[in-house]
Amino acid sequence: MHSSKGSLIRIIWRDHLKLYKTLLARAFMCMLIAAIATTAFPYLLKPSFDYIFQNNSMMNLLFWGIAILSSFLIKGLASYGETFFMTYVGQKIVFDIQMRLFTHLVRADLGFFNNSSSGDLLSRFSNDVTLLRNSISNTISGFGKDILTFIFLVGLMVYRDSVLAVFACIVFPFALGPIILLGRKMKKIVNHTQNNLGSFSGHLSQVFQGIRVIKAYCAEELEIARIQGKMNSLMRLIVKSIKIKAILHPISECITGIAIICVLIYGGSQVMSGAKTIGDLISFLGALLISYEPIRKMIQLSANINEGLAAAERIFCLINVKPSIQNASKGLKLANPVDTIEFKDVTSQYSPDKQILKDISFKVNKGQTIAFVGRSGAGKSTLLNLIPRFYDVSDGSILFNGIDIREIDLFNLREQISIVTQENILFDASFYDNIAYGKRNATREEIVAAARSALALEFIEETEDGFDTLIGENGIRISGGQRQRIAIARAMLKNAPILLLDEATSALDADAEKSVQQALETLMKNRTTIIVTHRLTSLKKVNTIYVLDDGIIKEYGAHDELLAQDGLYKTLWTTCEK
Repeated sequence: MHSSKGSLIRIIWRDHLKLYKTLLARAFMCMLIAAIATTAFPYLLKPSFDYIFQNNSMMNLLFWGIAILSSFLIKGLASYGETFFMTYVGQKIVFDIQMRLFTHLVRADLGFFNNSSSGDLLSRFSNDVTLLRNSISNTISGFGKDILTFIFLVGLMVYRDSVLAVFACIVFPFALGPIILLGRKMKKIVNHTQNNLGSFSGHLSQVFQGIRVIKAYCAEELEIARIQGKMNSLMRLIVKSIKIKAILHPISECITGIAIICVLIYGGSQVMSGAKTIGDLISFLGALLISYEPIRKMIQLSANINEGLAAAERIFCLINVKPSIQNASKGLKLANPVDTIEFKDVTSQYSPDKQILKDISFKVNKGQTIAFVGRSGAGKSTLLNLIPRFYDVSDGSILFNGIDIREIDLFNLREQISIVTQENILFDASFYDNIAYGKRNATREEIVAAARSALALEFIEETEDGFDTLIGENGIRISGGQRQRIAIARAMLKNAPILLLDEATSALDADAEKSVQQALETLMKNRTTIIVTHRLTSLKKVNTIYVLDDGIIKEYGAHDELLAQDGLYKTLWTTCEK
């Protein structure tokens, strides 16, 4: 997405800022009061110098002193209100955008995640959102007040002396060119920096996940060199960003210096000729010097805004990606248990020249168990992923009770299915919470019963905190066999009529496999089960075995029938691990 600056601002205003119009109005009133109070100080300097010191009146000195103090108090209170309201709105907007991004990502289809770097996604969710938070908070809390203050101060300068005001402001337009140019450079640098941060985060994640492999192959120095290279690239971009931000300060200093010189030369000559009083000049200089602060802030904010817009562009680029798996507008509900699952001439492909499955047709009835076997890369897991619509077929159709699954409500479809895979994802939570993921409103009795059926109750109760024991990220604190049984317990708790098993025991040793296989047999009872495995010894009781080769069903039948055919299945049986 290459949105213009204007379109991004319109999106943020339309979708987020408008929700807080009341708070924004309150903040604007506070800005207005603060700007007037700020302008009151240089305005009061003229009577202070012209009447107090000339007349030597202590009462006048006290009166105007209290007036000046009052202007500072009013400004302080108004600034507090403006800062509170605008900062609150800024944080709420960023929170809304962050939740919008997370909601979009969590609802995205698997194809999106397969084509995206996890590091890049994390970078956009954390680094980009942080940049946007800082930009919005600083911009909407400071820009409005600074503009109003500058306008009022310029108005006062024009009121005091319009010619002098022209001298003071004549240099400002010449500064806009370099500021705009630097802003464009800043946006490009921020884009490159955020892309590099995404790559850096992704590589860090891979290093930490693969630390065992790194140590096994003595690759520590290689990875250190790679990370150092990425950090050097990041540092070069950060230095460029620092240079651009730093150069804005001397630009604003030069503008102020030139303006003050012009005022002193012209205004001083007016005072010496008697055309103006010393109070006029002091009041004008006060307004000019105070106007320097909002000018400086606005110049600095220009860099901050471009950082935020670059971050917003990357965030909304993700938000605008439409999921390829769309729920039917009037999705049908499967009122009855699924009696039949049928593949009709199903083709699945990554690209026009790379087909994974070709014209796959089969039918499985309620309560039956079928299996798909074949060499690595034959398309077995792809076939399984089509059933819950993690991906859509390229051609053909998948029917539940004769209804194309693309016409069924997606939530209702996936309610019918439980999945146990080779690498089940467990969360950094307790045994209880991980099992309860299968049914969020389950009672403790139901969760304990599911753990017992999955042969997980014994090892859970042996831990110090029982079901409340934290198992670590991806269940790192428990064994592979225990992780599988927790996943099986989760599937049992869900109690879906359809069960998909994707290499559920392939990564386990013989002892762990035996326990897991027993738990799986309990789980498979009275369910329609579709199995993908390379361990053929567990398939002797399966109703039908389909042999996939290069995305095509080459053979099918019961175990003994396939062995008698003396084909690919027999070759796999001969070479498989028994």
